[in-house]
Amino acid sequence: MRGNDEQQGTVFSYVSAEQRIAADHPLRRIRVLTDEALHGLSAEFDGLYAAGGRPSIAPERLLRALLLQVLYSRRSERWLMEEMDYNLLFRWFVGVEIDDEVWDVTVFTKNRERLIAGEVAQKFFVAVLKQARAWGLLSDEHFTVDGTMIEAWANRRSFVEKKEPPARGTGAQGRKLLRDTHVSKTDPEARLYRRSQAAESRPSYLGHVITENRNGLAVAACVTQSSAKAEREAALAMLGQVSDGRRRITLGADKGSQEREFLQQLRMRQVVPHVAEYAVATKTWQKGLRSEEREDPGFAQSQKKRKRVEQVFGWVKQTAGLRQTKFRGRKRVEWMFQLAVAALNLRRMQRLLPVAG
Repeated sequence: MRGNDEQQGTVFSYVSAEQRIAADHPLRRIRVLTDEALHGLSAEFDGLYAAGGRPSIAPERLLRALLLQVLYSRRSERWLMEEMDYNLLFRWFVGVEIDDEVWDVTVFTKNRERLIAGEVAQKFFVAVLKQARAWGLLSDEHFTVDGTMIEAWANRRSFVEKKEPPARGTGAQGRKLLRDTHVSKTDPEARLYRRSQAAESRPSYLGHVITENRNGLAVAACVTQSSAKAEREAALAMLGQVSDGRRRITLGADKGSQEREFLQQLRMRQVVPHVAEYAVATKTWQKGLRSEEREDPGFAQSQKKRKRVEQVFGWVKQTAGLRQTKFRGRKRVEWMFQLAVAALNLRRMQRLLPVAG
């Protein structure tokens, strides 16, 4: 018998959004991990908001919505809110009831600076990492570091000469570089940078990540201004989040980290450098590894694991849309970069954790 195509609107619905989400949907496990991390940040949120006044949109909901934006590659917050209005999956994950009105997109703009000032993205990243460590998903001995270029929301033509350039530059022997004499009118913190001699110089920042070698989870992430030394300087800074310098660990890296001063700094921190070497030493790039480091049984394994950190950058640029950032200023770019890396950790943990019986 043919069914009736009547389209009369239903007055009441007795099926909740919770019931409509498949029991094995990936977002269910991600929601549990996210809520646990946000619960640990409750005291931090209390310090960011006034004790009285009109209640704002809960920061937990804002962060869940931003995680959806990253996980589902929504290029803008306006598009995200338009979809949340009719997408029951999004409403369920964020915690918005079916009959509730979604908030205006400007809520993100008004609250972002508050959350950035409170370093919420970094603290959320650490809270997620704490859960991964509790589940035994992290290696505490073997790591990999690398950096990637993030194109800034600026154009080469936006760079103009500084009105008051410094008397001494930041180059060798005080030589003035382009970053000392010119600045972008669009994003003053962005710098012209190129990854190789054959590449074009572009306004950019550098994103840095340290991954552990067991499951490829990111254990540290930051963003710096672009420079030739930024990757090595960021690696040393992030190592403080990974190791206390009392136990021996290994660190894999590419040939760009083959610098004697950097290698010496690693050894002082009880870090065994598993850094790729050039086939032939030159005046610019010498072979700085010791024979025992080069012949270490784990050296080849560390080099194989280097692809894990490249997978992080690929996901962050392709899925999270950070090939070119839409934010201006290093702190804003870092905020989104750390949130995207935390989202990737959640995605990987969802796959790695055992299915609840």
